[in-house]
Amino acid sequence: MASTVVKDDGRPKETIPEILHDPGTGKRYLRGRFLGKGGFAKCYELTDMDTKELWAGKIVPKSLLVKQHQKDKMAQEIAIHRSVAHRHIVQFHTFFEDSENVYILLELCRRRSLMELHKRRKAVTEPEARYFSLQIIEACQYLHNNKVIHRDLKLGNLFLNDEMELKIGDFGLATKLDYEGERKKTLCGTPNYIAPEVLGKKGHSYEVDVWSLGCIVFTLLVGKPPFETSCLKDTYMRIKKNEYHIPPKVSIPARNLINRLLRPNPTERPNMDQIIEDPFFTSGYLPPRLPTSCLTMVPRFDGLIKQSLDASDMVVLGMSRKPLLDVNEGQRPFTAEPMKRDERKNDRGAGEPDLEGRAEAGRKTEEEPRDYYLSDLCGQLSAVVASKPGERVNPQLDECEDPAAIPIYWISKWVDYSDKYGLGYQLCDNSVGVLYNDSTRMTLLSNGDNIHYIERNGEEHYHTIRQFPETLSKKVTLLKYFRNYMNEHLLKAGANMTPRDSDEMIRLPFLRTWFRTRNAIVLHLSNGTLQINFFQDHTKVIVCPLMAAVTYIDEKREFRTYRLNLIEKYGCSRDLASRLRYARTMVERLINSKSASSSNRAKSAAS
Repeated sequence: MASTVVKDDGRPKETIPEILHDPGTGKRYLRGRFLGKGGFAKCYELTDMDTKELWAGKIVPKSLLVKQHQKDKMAQEIAIHRSVAHRHIVQFHTFFEDSENVYILLELCRRRSLMELHKRRKAVTEPEARYFSLQIIEACQYLHNNKVIHRDLKLGNLFLNDEMELKIGDFGLATKLDYEGERKKTLCGTPNYIAPEVLGKKGHSYEVDVWSLGCIVFTLLVGKPPFETSCLKDTYMRIKKNEYHIPPKVSIPARNLINRLLRPNPTERPNMDQIIEDPFFTSGYLPPRLPTSCLTMVPRFDGLIKQSLDASDMVVLGMSRKPLLDVNEGQRPFTAEPMKRDERKNDRGAGEPDLEGRAEAGRKTEEEPRDYYLSDLCGQLSAVVASKPGERVNPQLDECEDPAAIPIYWISKWVDYSDKYGLGYQLCDNSVGVLYNDSTRMTLLSNGDNIHYIERNGEEHYHTIRQFPETLSKKVTLLKYFRNYMNEHLLKAGANMTPRDSDEMIRLPFLRTWFRTRNAIVLHLSNGTLQINFFQDHTKVIVCPLMAAVTYIDEKREFRTYRLNLIEKYGCSRDLASRLRYARTMVERLINSKSASSSNRAKSAAS
């Protein structure tokens, strides 16, 4: 059976077999779930039918390789990629072709790329930037020693495996130098990362990768590329003039490194061997590994490096456990009015917590909105609903699918005991949380040992299931009760997408607020994710404002993620459209309840 997409004129656009045959080796590969698409290629998970090994299959239709220069470019990409092997480069497995397509089998990197991390997190901490940058440098040292220039280093080409190890991929623009001192003159690269000597067509070499590294380090630490503007012409002008601004929050060692890497004269830039000796890398804390949770939440470094840091370092690293109110003086935290008991018959739920941000300075940065992205959610969902996506005659939902935007965490189980104690829930990684009726929270990590406790004012405390203050005894007992009940009585929603983690660095999103209606339960997490579980047919929608995407789990428990702007463009099924309308209404309700609570608080203060 083949996957065929039909054009508007009725002609087949492409055909991808369900079982792929490699004529050279006789191997067979089973085409699995869709992973995403790029300029020419579509990617699928492929399973070796003999060994059961999993690979990422990059499939390029030959109909897109008509001109000779296109064929040559593809041949060069394959030749260069198959010639390199390094722990921080995506492994090249094999390639073959049939009459329809070229198939390239590569290492499967389930944790996607730094682009998705960037969209969810914006700026990351300096230890994280150090961790990722060093792995890029090691891979580039290897490539440059083998006379290969990548020429397209950017967040979207830096992939992550289950262990959160970085792998450079996509060698579509890579080139090999034939002799020492050779300068290439092809205009290539991605606008935000392109070096000035490439724009000037003066000839370029290894230094373009150094420049791109500078742009990557800047983007990781600042949250946006150094030369980014809304106009491509202006971006190129800023690159040529070397106009960029490093905000004061960036440390002096990081600032100095960026300035070294982004020198306009390529001969003045350090090479990879020199960069790895820079003080930014030699003097700062380097995590030995990172937890999967850092894809969406700031990791904890406090227990690992506290002794060697002063107070200002700890704020930069996101390690202060002071409530946000104390850090941002003059900004009152938000407190909702508790819901009256008679209102909870059909609409039971926890009120807003006694905090407006996450528990600490590092938990909620200045870039994050104070409403946990509810305004963004409302705008995105309103735009989709206004386009009437369910009324298209032939909605092209396949065009909207983007598995890279899949949520990192969602609630897989929940139990409502709010009449007495609160709401218990399990995240997809098997961690368990409780939002108690007094607006405090407790989370037990998936290792079954580490406990995170968040007070009403947002202050965080870290304990274990064996050692905790006597004052938390009842809450720990309730946490265990919720965990045992869910494990014994409830089915899990969706597959477990989160692998083992580095426990001492994990920081999980918490359940910020929730309520029930006659039709569904609405759950809003602190990382902005909105989840709605519908009672009647057990379907679910998970909307992420940072990725501007919705994940739909249908009656058959099939799990698909779509970009909201593409649904707006191409349409979707009536079922999904109705759930998006409902989600928009629920977001409006959350916003209105917050406004009403703020108004009540203002009246109380005035009286």
